[in-house]
Amino acid sequence: MVKMQPSRMFSDAARDGYQVEVIRCPEDLDRWHLVNDYLKLRKQIFVDRLEWPLFHAEDLEFEQYDSFNTIYVVATLNGVVVGGARLRRTDQISGTGQIQYSYMIRDACLGVLPGLPQELCHAVPPMNEKVWEITRMVVTGSRDVSRMILAKINTFLGEEGADTVLFLGSPAFQRMANSLSWPVKQLGPVASNSEGSFQVFECPVRDLG
Repeated sequence: MVKMQPSRMFSDAARDGYQVEVIRCPEDLDRWHLVNDYLKLRKQIFVDRLEWPLFHAEDLEFEQYDSFNTIYVVATLNGVVVGGARLRRTDQISGTGQIQYSYMIRDACLGVLPGLPQELCHAVPPMNEKVWEITRMVVTGSRDVSRMILAKINTFLGEEGADTVLFLGSPAFQRMANSLSWPVKQLGPVASNSEGSFQVFECPVRDLG
């Protein structure tokens, strides 16, 4: 089977009705309904289907890392949201109370998040404007949607001047990254909780074409 290059994949995807968009506030408030639909998809998959014990309200799954300084990458098929992911720069701080949050992977390693194992990484990950984080990636339908989202993220982060991106997800992510010729480094062991198994990966931001 011929491996499809990301540039070809995007042109074919557009022709087939797929579109992947980067949405940030305040520039893209006119498209924020897509973020809302992405949060609904997270609730449908993570809470309703997988029965993860996550906070949800009004058919949306969201938490402290879903804020107006979070960037979202959302995939649609003929206007319907079929996947998405959440992006945060690792030097961001959210919250003004007793506990301030940086990003999910680091906060878990610091013991701030009781729902996640503290041993996610061999060392506490950095807070650095050149390093970003991908979390809450969810896709329904074709596996190619995941590849399209990752390729879009890589392009966006390159434009933002990022060097690397940290990803918290299924151990199977490495196989997907390999299919894109995207080298990944495991930053910690495979961890498990009531939500399943996951691992932290570090990926360089580079041309996938």
